Amino acid sequence: MKREILIWPDPRLKEKSKKVEVFDDKFQTLVTDMFETMYGAEGVGLAAPQVGALLRLIVIDTSPRQEGQKPLVFVNPEIIHAEGKATYTEGCLSIPGEAEDTGIRAEKVTCRALDRNGQPFEIKAEGLLAIAIQHEM
Repeated sequence: MKREILIWPDPRLKEKSKKVEVFDDKFQTLVTDMFETMYGAEGVGLAAPQVGALLRLIVIDTSPRQEGQKPLVFVNPEIIHAEGKATYTEGCLSIPGEAEDTGIRAEKVTCRALDRNGQPFEIKAEGLLAIAIQHEM
């Protein structure tokens, strides 16, 4: 089910997200809904607070714009290594119709997270995926 995307300056977008500790059916529904919402808005990433869920959860799918990628779920993500510098013109689903250079981001990142079932993983990302991870976090 598509969810409503909160639009800036909604105060909930400034609140601190909580660590995910439960991976129950309600959580799985949220993940599925986030993908549907992101695809419906033609985005490549979405953070749970953008749909009103104050959780450390992001979904990303850069595959339409970056060959070799697939949909990814990051639960309680943390960047453990970053290198290089990149600039990118970024848009945000919570600020529709706007895109701007956000300044310097890391060109490559290594991110540690849990998947949607609570299993740990690490991913080395570059290009749009690296930018999207940093943006959503």
